[in-house]
Amino acid sequence: MSDYPYVSRNLALKLLRIVTPLLFMAHAVVRIGPPGTIDQFALFMGNLGFPAPVAVVWAITLVELVAGTMLIAGIKVRWAASALAAIAAGGIVLIHAHLGWFVGEHGTGGSEYSVALLVMLLVIAAHDPQRTDS
Repeated sequence: MSDYPYVSRNLALKLLRIVTPLLFMAHAVVRIGPPGTIDQFALFMGNLGFPAPVAVVWAITLVELVAGTMLIAGIKVRWAASALAAIAAGGIVLIHAHLGWFVGEHGTGGSEYSVALLVMLLVIAAHDPQRTDS
């Protein structure tokens, strides 16, 4: 048990930097198709009062894909993590907060998953190899 978790800290951080953006990118890919929920998400955003909701949804989707790819590649890690953190925070404010804390079992669609994503992104940004402070 003394070797647990059997990977180095650097490998664990690299896994976090790769897996976390894949979670965002999965949403983007499913949104584009199939089943394709761009229009459904745009209707929701339009009902919240967003102007040009289809453009807003496409912007969110493209940021998820581009920033996710940047994180996986290790390019501009803090900027990419910040962009995805803005999406997660926006999701909390616009969608999840009023549904409570729990996502499943004790609730539906709450904030806990998005808060976990925010913490993951904070850790990723803090361990950016380009960062010069300790």
